[in-house]
Amino acid sequence: MKKHITPAWLAVAAILIATAAFAAAEQTSGGAGNAPAGAGEAILVAQIALLLLIGRGLGEIMQRLGQPSVVGQLLAGLILGPSLFGWVWPGAHDMIFPESATQKYLIAGLSNVGVMLLLLLTGMETDLKLVRKVGTPAVMVAAAGVSVPFVCGFSLGWFLPQSLLPDPQHRLVAALFVGTALSISSIKIVAMIVREINFMRRNLGQIIVASAIMEDTAGWVIVSLTLGIAGAGTIALASVAKSIVGTAVFLVLSYTIGRRLVYWLIRWVNDNFVSEYAVVTAILIVMCALALVTQAIGVNTVLGAIVAGVLVGGSPILSQHIEDQLRGLITAFMMPIFFGLSGLSADLTILKDPHLLLLTAGLVAVASVGKFGGAFAGGMTSGLTVRESLALGCAMNARGSTEVIVASIGLSMGVLTHNLYTMIVTMAIITTMAMPPMLRWSLARLPIRKEEGERLEKEEIDAKGFVSQFERLLIAADHSANGRLATRLAGFIAGQRGLPITVLQVPSPGAKRTAAQADETKAELQAVATAGAKKGHSAAMENAAESRPDHVDVSSRVEKEKVGSAVAKESRKGYDLLFVGVEHMRNPDGTFSRNVDTAAQGFQGPLALTIAGSHPDASSAEGFNILVPVNGTEPSRRGAEIAFALSRASASHVTALHVASRTTKADGRSTRGGRSRRRSESALLEDISALADRYGYGKIRATVQTNEAPDMAIVAEARRGKTDLIVIGAGRRTGDTLYLGQTVASVLAQWDGAIVLVAT
Repeated sequence: MKKHITPAWLAVAAILIATAAFAAAEQTSGGAGNAPAGAGEAILVAQIALLLLIGRGLGEIMQRLGQPSVVGQLLAGLILGPSLFGWVWPGAHDMIFPESATQKYLIAGLSNVGVMLLLLLTGMETDLKLVRKVGTPAVMVAAAGVSVPFVCGFSLGWFLPQSLLPDPQHRLVAALFVGTALSISSIKIVAMIVREINFMRRNLGQIIVASAIMEDTAGWVIVSLTLGIAGAGTIALASVAKSIVGTAVFLVLSYTIGRRLVYWLIRWVNDNFVSEYAVVTAILIVMCALALVTQAIGVNTVLGAIVAGVLVGGSPILSQHIEDQLRGLITAFMMPIFFGLSGLSADLTILKDPHLLLLTAGLVAVASVGKFGGAFAGGMTSGLTVRESLALGCAMNARGSTEVIVASIGLSMGVLTHNLYTMIVTMAIITTMAMPPMLRWSLARLPIRKEEGERLEKEEIDAKGFVSQFERLLIAADHSANGRLATRLAGFIAGQRGLPITVLQVPSPGAKRTAAQADETKAELQAVATAGAKKGHSAAMENAAESRPDHVDVSSRVEKEKVGSAVAKESRKGYDLLFVGVEHMRNPDGTFSRNVDTAAQGFQGPLALTIAGSHPDASSAEGFNILVPVNGTEPSRRGAEIAFALSRASASHVTALHVASRTTKADGRSTRGGRSRRRSESALLEDISALADRYGYGKIRATVQTNEAPDMAIVAEARRGKTDLIVIGAGRRTGDTLYLGQTVASVLAQWDGAIVLVAT
């Protein structure tokens, strides 16, 4: 029976942890005012435990109530701060969350690392290719979404009562801080909420995230301006120019030279290090380096962290693998700590004063109206519909912790009072909590456009697809026709999605070739792979609905080891599909040669066994007449997907063949199961047609054969339709040698043409 998390159990657990932490801290400090070295560590552990427990528990409760878990983690900070914990149990609160600057630095340092990791993950999930497609509305929304609320906030700050200002002589700086706090949309909160309500892939969702990124960047430039004014007493043009120009140069270099360097670094570390999680370490180093660069140019480290995430996420190698490794630590450990700390410095008990409560309500109203109005105006100006602009206004009204960071800077500099800081934190939490229901309400009224619906449908197919999951291809080939065909077909697939290829030029059994001949074969295979990739790239570029793929990076080298050893050693670097094309692929009885067996044993993933057969110029043919058998199983569906991907790049024709077994009575009439069988066949062909449409086929040729052995039906249809290439998807059977079933073995024994066997 599943147990439900209740606030009562959560409170009991929190009290137990707080009591234990209080006792440990008391014992460590010896009851005296001077705490020894061990007290700091004990207090830090207690802080982490409480933030994790309350943040995770409230996040779970909020998520069940339809709010994002981030809201619960933000509330955890308020509950653990002076607003509740400090009011109910002040002694324990002061012991666990002391005012000591040294103790605050410990947890704040951990929090700063957490926010950078969170932004790294957010950047990795940001699809820049789609963001570029919605760039114009995103720029317009960001411009209006920053300027309008900033003017409103600045005006409000200019007329604040003197009691809320530490020094009325510095009203300008305080007004700038208030304007900045009202104008920024927290990219961390916005991206997380959009992702949690499953809207990240919608066009408007990408506009929301892109606008938040731009607003966050603009916000930190404004903060730099404010810091310059606060430090110098006047507007420091040199400091402002340094931040603006430095940010522009940083972004340009990052998305050009830096993009290539990050990809090269990830690939080099992955291919040369043997220790575990070396790539993750490299990613964290990149994040820290870019964060230091942005700090040096006068912009906060968060910009460097999110740019690092975008560059890593755009790398065509192991991005999903890296994301999966990082996500657990970030979401389970770093997020509750960071978001929980956002509310610790706020004290909601000040709102007992009616005057401050009224001022806080006014601040929330000005913030909401200004941000909503600015984003709505930006959406309408950029050509979005009223409903889309309404959704934008709702979405961009989440401040989250970014405003808390801005306010914290003002508090530490002495330009904001604790009361004004608490008002800003309250505004940030209220607007963040109001955003999800408002966004859901506005999105429920937002229809999906035809182009967007088609894209989402294709992405849904991709989510359960085979080819769409590839990130890196490996080819084991020699100088034979089989090797050239395998290399060319791999290029077709890689070119359509910008996947990197590694070509291993393996020695042919029994053939003695000089080093010069081996190098010549390596160059030939690399040229074949590159040519195939260019055709695949051109085919993808012709489809305007698709995001443009990167040009394929093809690397090749000569292997002196046998194919099995070479594949086993290389496969440890992480590949999603192995193409095998060597001389003597099969035996006369349809079984595979020793070379193929050893290659299969050295690679745990799917295989594409390529045999040129009697095709005169299979490796250089402009197009193929492809036959793909389908039977409703997952392996056959994967074979069909490979066939469609190959046909898209090579302008080929595809015939889908389904061999059905008809059950008959003794008198030859069909049984009652015939109607069920026909429905099953219809569903199968509809699924294959949808899969074909994903690769640009409006309609494919489908045929059904009955009362015939599958191998005989496949070979007969191939000969009747003048097939150039058969693509068969089959499951690998358990055994000492590679075996794909009797049907595949029989087809291999009977068919002398080109064939690709997709073994999964």
